[in-house]
Amino acid sequence: MVDDLEGISVFLAVAEARSFRLAGERLGVTRSAVSQSLQRLEDRLGVALVQRTTRSVSLTEAGEVFFDAVRPSVRQVRDAMQTVRDMQARPSGLLRITVSSIAESFLSGTLLAGFIEACPDVKLDIAITDEEFDIVEAGFDAGVRLGEVIEQDMIAIPVSQEQRQCPAVSPAYIKRHSRPRHPRDLQSHACIGWRPRPDTAPYRWEFTENNRDFDVAVDPAVTTNDMSMMIRLACAGAGITFGMVETFQPYFDRGELVPLLEDFCPPFPGFYLYYPRRERQPLKLRALVEHIRKSARG
Repeated sequence: MVDDLEGISVFLAVAEARSFRLAGERLGVTRSAVSQSLQRLEDRLGVALVQRTTRSVSLTEAGEVFFDAVRPSVRQVRDAMQTVRDMQARPSGLLRITVSSIAESFLSGTLLAGFIEACPDVKLDIAITDEEFDIVEAGFDAGVRLGEVIEQDMIAIPVSQEQRQCPAVSPAYIKRHSRPRHPRDLQSHACIGWRPRPDTAPYRWEFTENNRDFDVAVDPAVTTNDMSMMIRLACAGAGITFGMVETFQPYFDRGELVPLLEDFCPPFPGFYLYYPRRERQPLKLRALVEHIRKSARG
């Protein structure tokens, strides 16, 4: 029975890799050991499962039938074994997360510091980017983005309160120029805009009036992909910028910036940690999710 299970595992590795060498590397054994184990399985079944040539490995008709039949069952057994191990195991390994640059509540450090203390065997690799891409294809375990841009097939849990965006400007700029009364007035002001990368158009500033959303395409005097640069320029009186109130709040508190057009800037759902649906999530990711939920409960 043990030999059969071992042989089936070897067969699956060969069938998935289509290579004895790659299967051996995946299993941590030699190419010769893979070949011998597979041969013993074929001898017990009395049928060839794999067609071997000097250049390639392919499945026979019987091999295709066997592969389709045993693969789901073996996966369930592996998942069950890992689940039992996880009951005694501590979360560990590398957890890769991509985070929007404006997710201040997540990047402030408090939440992550608590997680690192609770799970010292987990190493975090955090990529800060505003580009949108398939996190699974890029090899990330999870991402943090505004809820409105997360794909519907993802699992998402909140990591912030509701958010607001608004224009921000220095008191010195307001002294030199008239204060805008409506978002469309921004088109006659010096603006400091944002775009995620050079080959995209500047972000259109979004507002709401009478429960209807609209945007304003300002003509920025300066465009950058760095929020820190936008804030420094705004504080220096170079123009009006636009972003998250949460990001601007320390500058509002110190009087370096003041908010504009707040009546046109209602709150909206904030940031979420999101990750793909899987039958069994990695323990390190489950630990982060539980930590976030525990923190939200206070």
